Amino acid sequence: MKKSLQTIQKKPFLLLLAVLLSSLTAFGQGRKINGTVVDEKGLPLPGATVRAKTAKATSVTDVAGNFTITVPPTEKVLIVTFIGYADQEIQINGQSHLSIRLSQSSNSLNDVIVIGYGSQRREAVTGSVASLSGERIRDIPAPNISQAIQGRLPGVEVSQTSTKPGATMQILIRGQRSLTASNDPLIVLDGIPFTGSLGDINPNDVKSIDILKDASATAIYGSRGANGVVLITTNRGQVGGAAKITYNAYYGEQKLFARYPMMTGPEFLKLRKAAGLYTNAVDEADDVNTDWQKLFYRSGMVFSNDVGVSGGSQTGTYNFGGGYYKNQGLIPTQQYTRYSMRGSVDQNVGKYVKVGFTTNNNYNLTEGSQVGVGSVLGLSPLANPYNADGSLKRTVKTPLSESFVLTKGIINNLHDQWLNETRNYATYNSVYGEVKIPWVEGLKYRVNLGLDYVQSNNGNYTGVGIGSATPTTPSTAGVSNSAQYHWAVENLLTYDHTFAQKHNINVVALYSTEQTRYNSSSMSAKDIPADAFQFYNLGAATGEITIGNGNYSQSGLMSYMGRVMYSYDDRFLLSATVRSDASSRLAPGHKWHTYPAVSAGWNIMNESFMKGISVIDNLKLRAGFGQTSNQAVNAYQTLGTLGTRQYNFGDTNYATGYYVTQLPSPTLGWEYSKTWNYGIDFSLFKHRLSGTVEYYVTNTNDILLGVGLPPTAGVGSYTANVGRTQNKGLELSLNGTLINKNGFTWDLGINIYGNRNKLVTLASGQTRDEGNAWFVGHNINAIYDYKKIGLWQSGDPYLSTLEPGGNVGMIKVLYTGTYDANGQPTRAIGAADRQIIDVDPKFEGGFNTRVAYKGFDFSVVGAFKKGGTLISSLYGSGGYLNLMTGRSNNVQEDYWTPDNTGAKYPKPGGILSGDNPKYGSTLGYFDASYLKIRTMTLGYDFSKLLSKHANMRLRTYFTVQNPFVFFSPYHKESGMDPEPNSYGNENAAVPLSNSLRRFLTVGSNAPSTTNYVLGLNLTF
Repeated sequence: MKKSLQTIQKKPFLLLLAVLLSSLTAFGQGRKINGTVVDEKGLPLPGATVRAKTAKATSVTDVAGNFTITVPPTEKVLIVTFIGYADQEIQINGQSHLSIRLSQSSNSLNDVIVIGYGSQRREAVTGSVASLSGERIRDIPAPNISQAIQGRLPGVEVSQTSTKPGATMQILIRGQRSLTASNDPLIVLDGIPFTGSLGDINPNDVKSIDILKDASATAIYGSRGANGVVLITTNRGQVGGAAKITYNAYYGEQKLFARYPMMTGPEFLKLRKAAGLYTNAVDEADDVNTDWQKLFYRSGMVFSNDVGVSGGSQTGTYNFGGGYYKNQGLIPTQQYTRYSMRGSVDQNVGKYVKVGFTTNNNYNLTEGSQVGVGSVLGLSPLANPYNADGSLKRTVKTPLSESFVLTKGIINNLHDQWLNETRNYATYNSVYGEVKIPWVEGLKYRVNLGLDYVQSNNGNYTGVGIGSATPTTPSTAGVSNSAQYHWAVENLLTYDHTFAQKHNINVVALYSTEQTRYNSSSMSAKDIPADAFQFYNLGAATGEITIGNGNYSQSGLMSYMGRVMYSYDDRFLLSATVRSDASSRLAPGHKWHTYPAVSAGWNIMNESFMKGISVIDNLKLRAGFGQTSNQAVNAYQTLGTLGTRQYNFGDTNYATGYYVTQLPSPTLGWEYSKTWNYGIDFSLFKHRLSGTVEYYVTNTNDILLGVGLPPTAGVGSYTANVGRTQNKGLELSLNGTLINKNGFTWDLGINIYGNRNKLVTLASGQTRDEGNAWFVGHNINAIYDYKKIGLWQSGDPYLSTLEPGGNVGMIKVLYTGTYDANGQPTRAIGAADRQIIDVDPKFEGGFNTRVAYKGFDFSVVGAFKKGGTLISSLYGSGGYLNLMTGRSNNVQEDYWTPDNTGAKYPKPGGILSGDNPKYGSTLGYFDASYLKIRTMTLGYDFSKLLSKHANMRLRTYFTVQNPFVFFSPYHKESGMDPEPNSYGNENAAVPLSNSLRRFLTVGSNAPSTTNYVLGLNLTF
């Protein structure tokens, strides 16, 4: 009995012990919770983070939005985050399956942005950084990233330099600093400095673009970042994500935006008679009205296909894809074709090691650059291109010339006899290895290795008599080749840790070295034996063979860098950088330069005294100062060079002589800039409105410039550190959600900025360099010319004094000379009356708006500019299309006649300066203002209709590109696109000198187009 009682008494103890053991076992194992994370429309959100609030458990959703997480039994809350969506805390309440719906957040301060050698929440950024996501980039179906960002980021001026297929654009970040060196920003692709063209990067591969604008942000890249930094991050796979396939495609028709405004036959006949200088030639007649542009242009098209596959496991990710793009231009044989391939792999090896690689490759072919529209525009509309039997003539004769007939049919038939092809191949590769130091939390070492190769091969051939008035003109051919090799090695040691939950410190130490090697060669020949040879066998030519000057250069850069970023309680922020660079391009003793940068921020909204203010959601003040340098000279510029010249001694003997062509520059050093930047970031009305205001001042010193020497020196100039420039400006960007109700949303964004650029000093105390159009106190880009104030009219006083031999109806320019006691001018107008005309606009910017309802969306992206000077060689003297004599076709214009004295343009056949009207260059200056609608897109998302296939997304869209221009004096005058399409030394009969290439002009380049594009985006 007693034994039984003891047994009974032990059972509760054993039962309790069993329960405790099972509880401990369960606690040690944790419990699994699975679920799905979706957006407001019920669509899955792949890549969302799900983590326990008090434990270290974390999971990431797969492509279908599913997740599984193991948490301790005591865990009560899960935190779910996804970029662009409001964070959510989810109560577990004993559930094992959760359905979580996130709402979009307009709080851009929580976005993660790339800042160089790391990333930060925007809330913690203290420098000036502008960002654009890959999705927003693809709002504009463009072959080039630069076209997609034009007008969309404050302080980033993207200008068109060519309208030919495949052309890239000029990017200036906060204006121009250098006078003779490149002002292009540094491009960084996936962490490695990028030596290629933005046209080499497929926009469909881009995840985000972050642009570093001030010195406190760019100093981490040293001399390479002196003109700003464009950080491009490409797409990668997702941890734990199932395989996902994406397909993006579009097809578009290109139509002429506007014809070049050339005269019709009757208009040209009237002008020729008014000028009274020329009569019809043998191929011309008064009743002929030939539309040469109609005979010349063809239909254009754009076509793009891009496919990719990505995914990952819990330990690694992958992303591979390829793209094909083709643009057939309006000018016959002009087209651009690009093939691209990409790939990336990231793999964890154990707990502490991570390795990966990225490769971007492309092959592109540019064709048809031998054909231009300039010669077509000047053809007389009174010239009949047809023979009596209806066939096309080979040439047409006009009063002073005989021109080869160019139509699309003729050019297409000559394709194998008249061609110009440039083949480019580029491969950009990076490999990295990363090791976490196991005994120090937050400390890791990373090595990056970049290996790039770029090759370009051009070939051209012109058959016998093609393009010439003489049928027997010998055939010509030529080839040119270049290759560039680039490697970079970066060693990074980083430490990121938070102490006492309030003190966060991030430290980066860098040692890097890189080298670039470039070589080129060229050859040309005459009298190619047969058209079939084209440019492939120049050695078989029976005529002259010329070997061009080759080129070779090698340069290197070595750098040390340290950066510390500190944050206290997300309230007080500090960032400090020190960088030291050594460039092989500079002189011994001047190769190294060390410069600092520091910036600070204050998140005012995180202060206790702001808690009761509900209108303001975020408010941050920023200030920064930094110095950056520029190795803005070519390799070997510090060395003296010799040229060769042949000297004859008698009839048969000669010798090679050498002479100095460049003096050495033994003290040549760094060109450097100092920048102050001040900014305010804010968000209002529950994040419905957010924006940034910034003010900056950049002073650039020791500018690398040629210093002129007297003729007795035997050399024209040498390079030295002289001159200073200044840029200062104000930037504003606003983004807001105007309506978000019942499934209807309306978002609006605008950015506006003004940059004031001026030249502060020149070499040797000069205040002006007229040959290069540089003037102290004025824009780096300043025109030096006469100022047109009207036309001389009958009865105007002083015509014979100011313009001896001049005529009524000629251009009247500003006289700046003195007057005698009777009010009479004391001299004739001359070179001293030329004026300095600043080119830069007062302000510019862009806007975007998007309206969405259910599956439909409609968006508009635009750009604008106010003030400044636009140079048009069509109306000015250089284009030879406004001669006002009747010699060749003329642009349409309102010209002076005795019955039309209020005209803008001078009397035809008046006093000339060379071939043009006197002061004819003044006719090419226009107010550069415009407001331009860049794209309008209507789309529909089928994803909701495909809800049974949660991992599938399908969207189609129709886009019109470049449809409208408003408020543009140039567009009103000509009907043309007011954006420039040429550098100053291009696309004009008499282009500007190479030293004035920096001026962007509207010349006789390929015509602008309006594109009608239909596309789709598919993910499954």
